[in-house]
Amino acid sequence: MKTNILLIAICLLLGGCSVSRYSDPTADVTNPATQIPESVKPLFDTFVRDTYVTLGGDGNYYLTGTTVRKGRLSARDWNLGIELWKSGDLKNWQYLGFAWEFDKDGTWHKPFHIQKQPTEFLGQKLESKRRSVLAPEIHYIKRLDNYFIVACMGTKSGQHRAGSFILKSTTGKPEGPYESIEACKDGPITDRIDGSLFEDDNGDIYMIDHDDKIAKMKPDMSGPAEDFVPFKQTPYPEEPYIEGGFIVKEGGKYHLLHAIWSRKVEGKDEYSYNDAKTSEKYTYDCIVATADNIYGPYSKRYNVITHGGHNNFFKDRNGKYQATTFWNPVGIVGATLKHSARPSIIPLKFEKGKFHIDYN
Repeated sequence: MKTNILLIAICLLLGGCSVSRYSDPTADVTNPATQIPESVKPLFDTFVRDTYVTLGGDGNYYLTGTTVRKGRLSARDWNLGIELWKSGDLKNWQYLGFAWEFDKDGTWHKPFHIQKQPTEFLGQKLESKRRSVLAPEIHYIKRLDNYFIVACMGTKSGQHRAGSFILKSTTGKPEGPYESIEACKDGPITDRIDGSLFEDDNGDIYMIDHDDKIAKMKPDMSGPAEDFVPFKQTPYPEEPYIEGGFIVKEGGKYHLLHAIWSRKVEGKDEYSYNDAKTSEKYTYDCIVATADNIYGPYSKRYNVITHGGHNNFFKDRNGKYQATTFWNPVGIVGATLKHSARPSIIPLKFEKGKFHIDYN
């Protein structure tokens, strides 16, 4: 007994037996196992950031994401609404048009916010009026046999703050038309961007708020059934800005996806705090952590796709996992890419409790 106590004391003193409370901040962005395969090409030649794909109840795939007005390099000033594409094989895509438009379908979303100070992005001047819908996701909820879109306002809209909102198809069809759920009739459901939805095996539905909060929804999806609470996570020592939260369930466990920028720090790549300076951003990575319970605690994080962040994982009709990506043009690596803000799909595999790129 005394020997065991002595050994434990020595281990703790040396740090060899302690369990770290933090994820490893080292960003191994050159790891061959996390590089997007050369075989991956854009699905079609249209600007789509934050690409999201789902398998619908009719057996077809539906794609959406942040889109722009013709000739624009971003949606940071204003765009027109939420656009939708359809495919039967993940290769050939049909444009379905707008599932939701500001001027046709918006209510509280319609007013522009005027930004008096001129700004630019990727070398293109932004207009002073701002009204953007960003990072839309289309979800087929099996229990309700209906489609829902969760999206966010990137800027203020009149008196309303930026934030995430949920739309429901009024016809049960993916192309809509869509209307706000009850909790979003007068404004966003949360005051942060990048909302997401997750339907569990038992039919329970959850909303993810940005990157670090979650709430179960009411059975009829009219609004949250509880307050949003933080996930229990294993953070980095200096927690960076994180976005694009998304959950997928596999192997009986919950896998929480995040989009996190790596940055150069004294010649090393790491995930650490930054103030969003574009000059410091290196790669925009798809980071994953795992938990037995949807609320956590979640494991230490690991990188699945280097410069493939703000995406989703989904199973195709054959039960094989795929990941979306969009070739983020921002950052040091983004500026060197052949493709820019184009929707793409990366094959995945799930082995030994973790997701990996499938190069076979």
